Amino acid sequence: MHYYRTYVRDLKDVDGAAGESVLVERIAELERLKSAAAAAQARVTAALDVARWSAEAAAGVPAARRGRGLAAEVALARRDSPARGDRHLGLAKALVHEMPHTLAALEGGALSEWRATIVVRESACLDVEDRRRLDEELCSDTGTLEGVGDAALAAAAKSIAYRLDPHAVVDRAAKAAGERTVTIRPAPDTMTYVTALLPVAQGVSVFAALKRQADACFDGRSRGQVMADTMVERVTGRPADEAVPVAVNVVISDQALLGAEQGPAVIAGYGSVPSAVAQKMILEAVTDTRSRATLRRLYATPANGALVALESRARLFPQGLADFIELRDQRCRTPYCDAPVRHRDHARPYARGGPTSAVNGLGMCEGCNYTKESPGWKVAAEVDENGSHTAEFSTPTGANYHSAAPPMPGTPKMPMTAAEMYLNGELLRVLAA
Repeated sequence: MHYYRTYVRDLKDVDGAAGESVLVERIAELERLKSAAAAAQARVTAALDVARWSAEAAAGVPAARRGRGLAAEVALARRDSPARGDRHLGLAKALVHEMPHTLAALEGGALSEWRATIVVRESACLDVEDRRRLDEELCSDTGTLEGVGDAALAAAAKSIAYRLDPHAVVDRAAKAAGERTVTIRPAPDTMTYVTALLPVAQGVSVFAALKRQADACFDGRSRGQVMADTMVERVTGRPADEAVPVAVNVVISDQALLGAEQGPAVIAGYGSVPSAVAQKMILEAVTDTRSRATLRRLYATPANGALVALESRARLFPQGLADFIELRDQRCRTPYCDAPVRHRDHARPYARGGPTSAVNGLGMCEGCNYTKESPGWKVAAEVDENGSHTAEFSTPTGANYHSAAPPMPGTPKMPMTAAEMYLNGELLRVLAA
């Protein structure tokens, strides 16, 4: 740790009086350093994988269960989402055990970590011997990698893979169609990205149909607006400006809803939005006769705005409790994971005496929920003295990570008195029971 701090302190030293060429060379040097660090991470990750498998084999863990949860541990150590842990672990194992030339190119700065990932990804369908041939042909001479962009690198790797084993490449393409899906993620300014992963023929035809509609429309909207509106109309069967009968949970404080204060609101499955945007959405829903807007009260602790309970008379167990957990947690509670909540499960497993309660409940994505059930993982949840719902994740290596449910909209105006703290705690224990 001392070496790390000394090194970081040295990196912070920038000579602003140096010439521009010196500063550009410094940028290039730091980029090579990042690549070397990525190569070192790959070596350490592969060594951890071998150590874990050996330890679990010695402990009698069945082969099918060895290494479970390791990818999530790697992701947490890198402060990355667990979903990317599999990519980090797979990249490390491929580079260290099967692709020494690609690893050397990464170590020497000829490839970035992302560009090394491209090479590994495009060779994934090959057997070990063919993968090593691709590795040698593409990356043994790092001079050929100079000036090559990401798309050109991927194309070169695909070309070599197809020449070495065309059947494997074709089979991979055929299986990829089974991975088609649609995802959504937040975009800036209260917008969203809705992404469809489709087979190439279908994807091109969808885009062509939207483009054709835009080419024939001249009503003052831009081409992009026409294409977006057309997609909404064809998917929902309704005009883009008409209300769609789909439930959307908008969480906003009473003061912000009434316009007495300005602050954030939360849209479940999306995230934070300005209160003015939420007010407009709610007003439109309430005044639209085609909409069925409903109001449900939520209780938050006055100390910090942490959501503690649903209105008891509207709470239907277990679905009401599941809704409450999802509204409280908003996203998967594993640190660094921003995936939508798919499972509402026990922090301490029910089989080990964990109660089915708001305190012991966690909103998790599917992958993280299965990971925490792996050997050596422990999760403990509680409500702290400030009324915040917290969870502690302990990995098999003994590392601990903290997670807290996000506060609800509405900032407390003043700290609570001791009496208020006591009464709030009593209310919480009654509602969360």
